[in-house]
Amino acid sequence: MLTLSVGFLVSFLVTTWVVRYAHLHGKFSADKEFDGAQKFHTRAVPRIGGVGIAIALAVQSLVLYLEHAKYAAEFALLAVAAVPAFGAGLLEDLTKQVSPRTRLIATVLAALLTVWLLDARVIRLDIPTIDHWLVFLPLSIALTAIAVAGTANAVNIIDGFNGLAVMVVANMFMSIAYVATQVNDWLVLSVAITMVGAMFGFFAWNFPAGLVFLGDGGAYLIGFVLAEAAVMLVMRNPKVSAWYPVLMLIYPIFETLFSIYRKRMLRGISPGIPDGVHLHMLIYKRLMRWAVGSRDERQRLRRNSLTAPYLWILSLLAVLPASIFWANGMVLCVFVALFVLTYVWLYWRIVRFKVPKWMIIRKSKKAARCSFDIPQHLIRIAPASARHPERPRRTKKPRLAGPF
Repeated sequence: MLTLSVGFLVSFLVTTWVVRYAHLHGKFSADKEFDGAQKFHTRAVPRIGGVGIAIALAVQSLVLYLEHAKYAAEFALLAVAAVPAFGAGLLEDLTKQVSPRTRLIATVLAALLTVWLLDARVIRLDIPTIDHWLVFLPLSIALTAIAVAGTANAVNIIDGFNGLAVMVVANMFMSIAYVATQVNDWLVLSVAITMVGAMFGFFAWNFPAGLVFLGDGGAYLIGFVLAEAAVMLVMRNPKVSAWYPVLMLIYPIFETLFSIYRKRMLRGISPGIPDGVHLHMLIYKRLMRWAVGSRDERQRLRRNSLTAPYLWILSLLAVLPASIFWANGMVLCVFVALFVLTYVWLYWRIVRFKVPKWMIIRKSKKAARCSFDIPQHLIRIAPASARHPERPRRTKKPRLAGPF
């Protein structure tokens, strides 16, 4: 409980400072670009929300010494290893000049650093032929670097709307915490619980109002720690199937692979070029039809926040069975295939405007009354004269002097 509380409080307080004093650091930290394939906000927003999560991870390294001194050193080494991945992303958030390739290389270096400090690497895939080759150390290290860097990049890709990536990853960390409890792995449990608390501390400011963004630094950080926690859980506990993290992470992993296929094979462009046809973007554009074309800030913000729950549910279709059948490789493989088929079916239906009608949100008088409202003091609302220029403010006519 102390681990969860520390993670939440530190992250929440740091993020509160980031939001409260955005006018001081916004010149460097704010996302002021509103036009682009992946831009859905309407005002400048700080994109350094990952700082709170990073500080929570560092503080927990010290606090853990009081609760579980045995695991404090390993926990601290993991936090140190995450610095290159987080640092490269944070530098991009502040300068907007760090290329995706540079960030990917930094995350690979972070994974190699973890192998060196903690010997955390992929040692089995529960496929006899391949497992035989993973005894070869260079191959094991290379596979680990690819898996960790790929997962961190995948989390960054799905970070497109308020509350989307952070809640998806929080659910995955809760799954890891549950499995770690089943196998009595207290180091992995401490890492997972700390990250859950830290991400909920950030989530309180990110959803639904979108007052702060996770940023590349935050996305790479939580993706890196998630991947390393999964690697350590499988490596340290033979009872855990190697297919457990595959199913748990299948949503961001398949989103990335499908994106590469779509861009390279179908469109003939570089996978690094951003586009607006990721699944979460299609849901935003084609399922939130009640606000299409609206320039009203409240409607666009509400539309943004209503997109994430669709993907939370989709990711739970993988996370829940992974948590239940974490030791049964055959069942996990079946659910991996089912998820891929579900994803492709849903994507195909949305692209062809054949999505089931019950999934489409349309505005009605009843929905307008029942839908959540963002507190007025949290968003910038244009004055009435700007919203309704055809209705000029009435002015009182001057009263004439005299008996009349």
